[in-house]
Amino acid sequence: MKIVVLNGAKVNYDGTIDYKVLANPEDELIIYDTCNDHDYNKISEGAEVIISKELPMSYEDIMGLPASVKLICEAGTGYNNINLDACHERGIAVTNVPAYSSERVAHTAIMMMLMLASTMQTQISMLAKGDHTNFDKHLSVPHVELNYKTLGVIGGGNIGQNTIAIGRAMKMNVLVYDPFPKADSDGVKYVSLEELLKNSDFVSLHCPLMDSTRHIINKDTLALMKPTAFIVNTARGPLIDEPALIEALQKKQIAGAGLDVQEVEPLAASSPLFALDNVILTPHMGWKGLESRQRLVGILKEAIDGYRKGEKVHRVD
Repeated sequence: MKIVVLNGAKVNYDGTIDYKVLANPEDELIIYDTCNDHDYNKISEGAEVIISKELPMSYEDIMGLPASVKLICEAGTGYNNINLDACHERGIAVTNVPAYSSERVAHTAIMMMLMLASTMQTQISMLAKGDHTNFDKHLSVPHVELNYKTLGVIGGGNIGQNTIAIGRAMKMNVLVYDPFPKADSDGVKYVSLEELLKNSDFVSLHCPLMDSTRHIINKDTLALMKPTAFIVNTARGPLIDEPALIEALQKKQIAGAGLDVQEVEPLAASSPLFALDNVILTPHMGWKGLESRQRLVGILKEAIDGYRKGEKVHRVD
């Protein structure tokens, strides 16, 4: 079987990940570090399995793939980048990698909350400029606790549940909005989106990107939030209407934001988000921990081995 990794450097950016475990001795494994957008047909020639990480694969892209392609493995949890209608039409199976980075992404969300609560981004910036005011004139930036604050979690899946568990361990009260609510438990209550936004001190996004969730945070929903509230997004950038968020941040309509994902990635150098002192930005790093990436490759192998046996392992098509 021929297996082609289309953009291996997205996961193996530091040379620590071994893709060779995906192949059996008799297989042909070809790894490309990068590939030109929408030019997948040429480098997939003869491949039965192709592996991609967050590459946009449109209807036309998939219909143009070689006839040999029978399985597309998305090397991540979200697969909104792949046109499943075209895959169904072509008879191509699609798998993803579920829950490989749930703890790591939850840790990133909580890290951002802690940093925002301590105005850490401002303190680091002051030091970088040689400003030692916080040392010789005592702490001069806002600094609040997370315990007993209200954490609003939008999306109660694996990552959301991990975030909830950490929040509860930190004595936060938790509100959850999810289309499939679970039973309330100690300190955790399932509510409407409106109630969550009105009452949360920290709002953390953990839902998939779909038509129904695109711009779930927009001018109207931002207006529901407290002026002292923070929003954190470690899920998908287009969950937030970015211009509306920038306006809310500039006008101090909300207290701040932690964004590991942006509406368009990479974020344009001209984005006002880079200059706002109430924003923490990271380059979609929540999933990139070494252990998470090692776990990702292991789950990819499970999907490919399942395909070899005719079993539907981690299938999403």
